[in-house]
Amino acid sequence: MADAHKLLIIGSGPAGWTAAIYAARAQLSPVVYSGVPKQDPGPVLPGGQLMLTTEVENYPGFPHGVTGPQMMADFQAQAERFGTKVIGEDILRCDFSKRPFTFTTSNDGKNETGQIRAHAVIIATGAVANWIGLPNEMRLARSGGGVSACAVCDGALPAFRSQPLAVVGGGDTAMEEASYLTKFASTVYIIHRRDSLRASKIMQERFLSRPNAKVLWNKVVVDVLGENSIEGVMLEDTVTRERSRLDVRGLFIAIGHTPATRFLKDSGVELDASGYVALKRRDSYTNIPGVFAAGDVADANYRQAVTAAGMGCTAALDAERWLAANDVH
Repeated sequence: MADAHKLLIIGSGPAGWTAAIYAARAQLSPVVYSGVPKQDPGPVLPGGQLMLTTEVENYPGFPHGVTGPQMMADFQAQAERFGTKVIGEDILRCDFSKRPFTFTTSNDGKNETGQIRAHAVIIATGAVANWIGLPNEMRLARSGGGVSACAVCDGALPAFRSQPLAVVGGGDTAMEEASYLTKFASTVYIIHRRDSLRASKIMQERFLSRPNAKVLWNKVVVDVLGENSIEGVMLEDTVTRERSRLDVRGLFIAIGHTPATRFLKDSGVELDASGYVALKRRDSYTNIPGVFAAGDVADANYRQAVTAAGMGCTAALDAERWLAANDVH
């Protein structure tokens, strides 16, 4: 096995690349394991959720907006400019029982290809949106055809303004996303499989009080309609099994996120009840010294590129200080 890296960064979204930029400029010689593409059941791509975002208009410094993939390419180029090494593989397992830590790698997300060691690690693997899993849903999400998993990210785009939009879900997140969309849409439909919402009363009232808010009860989306962009959805009644078409120009999936922490199973890293890395304070320290976390993998609340980048900065600074305090040069 080769000599241990000073700092390993797992993940290649805004948190991972920002951590790499800071770490590389601090001469920590970071190596980023950027991951491999996979279906889970929806697309999981190196670069994270921004790889499915056509226009990013709320990240500072881009007055005319930027595509998500271009932003991640620019982040990577900046990190590489300062000497970051990038490996297009996954980390399958982590052994934190002794330092340097040991990591099992994979080039297909399933099978082992080798092992590496590192004195410190930043976990920045993000969280994956839960999708319905319909073929056209996935196709239009990948192509920027009006299917999204983040209303706050995409809802204000010109393509959605003054248009009928739909949100799938019934929890607080769905109500929050739908309420946000009422500022821009002609009508916002909540599509819910039951006859009552799971969201808190205050979140329900906030959405239902809007004049352009509607709820379609006992309905599930069984198909997404449209070739290059969404034109509507096919609904099925969960009681009668009758099908009907709803014309919309945007579909927002709000049925939760799953943190990308399966590779941490049995590693000893403390996770919360939902599987996110548990951070006790306003820093990036986990319960294991030398193991840090940043971005959506440790943030179930905000899930924005700018907050993830800020957490990546924090993690790199924390790792730099920890390595110095532990005499790793």
